[in-house]
Amino acid sequence: MIALKNQYWRRTVLPVVAATAGLLVLSGSVLATDQSQQRQQGRDVNQAAKQQSRSTKVDCRQENQKSNSQCRQDKRDTKQEGRQEKRDIKY
Repeated sequence: MIALKNQYWRRTVLPVVAATAGLLVLSGSVLATDQSQQRQQGRDVNQAAKQQSRSTKVDCRQENQKSNSQCRQDKRDTKQEGRQEKRDIKY
């Protein structure tokens, strides 16, 4: 009787448990890969926004159209737009 129960477990239950565990592991690795790609895209956007904000400030100061504080505000606005774009990618 006990031997029959052991065979039942080995033939039916254990393969199902093993298959379920394998699927959980695979789905977790796929999710991690997607998150990694989103983080990398977010970093790229953030770096581009930083460079664009530097260029914006340099251009503003060279043209002498605005005061230094207005140029700084333009730089902040440009960086904030980049941060928002990064959030859009991640979430």
